[in-house]
Amino acid sequence: MTDAVKKPLKILMCTPRGFCAGVVRAIEIVEIALQKYGAPVYVRHEIVHNRFVVQDLEAKGAVFVEELDEIPEGDRPVIFSAHGVPKAVPADAKSRNMFYLDATCPLVSKVHVEAERHNKDGYEIILIGHDGHPEVVGTMGQLPEDAIKLVETVEDAARFEPADPDRLAYITQTTLSIDDTAEIVAVLRGRFPDIVGPHKEDICYATTNRQEAVKEIAEACDALIVVGAPNSSNSRRLVEVALKAGCPHAMLVQRAEEIEWDGFDAAKIVGVTAGASAPEILVEEVIDALRQRFDITIENVTTRKENVSFKIPRELRQDAAE
Repeated sequence: MTDAVKKPLKILMCTPRGFCAGVVRAIEIVEIALQKYGAPVYVRHEIVHNRFVVQDLEAKGAVFVEELDEIPEGDRPVIFSAHGVPKAVPADAKSRNMFYLDATCPLVSKVHVEAERHNKDGYEIILIGHDGHPEVVGTMGQLPEDAIKLVETVEDAARFEPADPDRLAYITQTTLSIDDTAEIVAVLRGRFPDIVGPHKEDICYATTNRQEAVKEIAEACDALIVVGAPNSSNSRRLVEVALKAGCPHAMLVQRAEEIEWDGFDAAKIVGVTAGASAPEILVEEVIDALRQRFDITIENVTTRKENVSFKIPRELRQDAAE
């Protein structure tokens, strides 16, 4: 197909998009550990929810496992993923004399600290989040069983019965829909006016900023592509946010080959963004796929500047500086 017969298509590129500071830090921890200790370096669970990133690290010598008992005995380091782990996991690693590095995002660790503080102060704790997500499993695993109750929906919030309505606190998963979470919190506050919330919102800056950018362009778009993994909570939320904000068609793709082109037959304006664990190279791949089929023009829509960075663990800092 020649350029002359390609249909024109305007692409609105969301900024910010893609990697957040916690993802950058987690990937750096694996890469620096491989440089320092050599391969293999073991990683418990996907370091971040993106298969491309995982495969790239595997090619460099990282070995991904789901549980510590999959790791052979020896002195190889093990890294905990950015989503955080229950307290039982590092305790298990210590009992096995394993050397471990914790790549938990500092903003997830903040939620863990809040949970422990509320528990120490005698509050019953509600965690707003998605059942089974690694971050939720890790957060609930900071305290004894049943110390944290999971609430997923407005309906859950309406049904929840605390032991003492006057001693209740809530925390949230960091990658939720801002609007959906606000609705759940409104129900909880309506039922329990004295409920204690976070001093600063638990939903992280990157989730907030990427949702804000999608809302900015959603109504103008005939379709929107979110680059991200199906098991990435923040990526899935971007699709939901786009549809709720007025975009008639939104899809989540891991790679360009997954794009369902039928949704673009009548499209004149398409939005593109990426979840916080999706590398920019995959966004470029999607743009190239669009370029092959359409005569594209690109407009960058910037809603926020990001300059957040997190330090890597102390054990790796000196080597990184060198």
